[in-house]
Amino acid sequence: MFRLTLIALFVGLALVASAPARTPAQRVVSLSPTATEDLFAIGAGKQVVAADQDSDYPKTAPRTKLSGLTPNAEAIVGLHPDLVVVSFDANHVVEALQKAKIRVVVEPSAPSLADAYRQIEQLGRLTGHVAGAKALVAGMKRRIAALVASAPRKSLSVYDELSQDYYSATSKTFIGQVLGLFGLHNIADAADSSGSGYPQLSAEYIVGANPDLIVLMDTRCCGQSAATVAARPGWSGLTAVKRRAIVRVDDSIASRWGPRVVNFVKAIASALRTVER
Repeated sequence: MFRLTLIALFVGLALVASAPARTPAQRVVSLSPTATEDLFAIGAGKQVVAADQDSDYPKTAPRTKLSGLTPNAEAIVGLHPDLVVVSFDANHVVEALQKAKIRVVVEPSAPSLADAYRQIEQLGRLTGHVAGAKALVAGMKRRIAALVASAPRKSLSVYDELSQDYYSATSKTFIGQVLGLFGLHNIADAADSSGSGYPQLSAEYIVGANPDLIVLMDTRCCGQSAATVAARPGWSGLTAVKRRAIVRVDDSIASRWGPRVVNFVKAIASALRTVER
């Protein structure tokens, strides 16, 4: 279930919005965990009256039983929002909310950091926090640039694990592009015959590729760690395992494209500084 949800979140959809905002929204319902993080980070947290059940960060977010995957338009309307943010148009919720005269915006999975920044700035305009959004984006850019510069530039290969059945993300995905900032060679690229960006690799393929770095994005859901990876048949001899070059990333950070992408970049930079070639 985690794998399907994660991959669905990373499949980009066209941005859809209702009529342009005339006044800043004061009652916001967020059915996107990333949007929830964005809203609080730009200073619009007090305007968020409800967030979906997966919006577990920040802890002060008004988390409810609302679902972003199977949204209930009637329940949303009952909260009397003047803005609803979703990550995709499930159950035709956009049409239903527009019929109820509620402003709605779809902020899909960002295919790049630039798109993630644009979404943050859009939320700033919609909620009257333009300055906060600009400051957040500027800070993210500055911190990411510094972290990338702090890591040694080495010709290293990386295996990014989305789930313990070996689904991975290629260089053309948001995750892959972030890894690409460090000049890493993504072993999933050559295995993506369908062009989906999220191929399922085999244990044999991964062992044969012998990655220098392993990034685990299935730590909370599936309990994966350096120890569980090393215990897999044939994996103890991998370069990444022997050098302890295994990065554990919280699942919620792995599946979102908001402010905490900086934490992801920091984890990769830290790992690369410890890897000897």
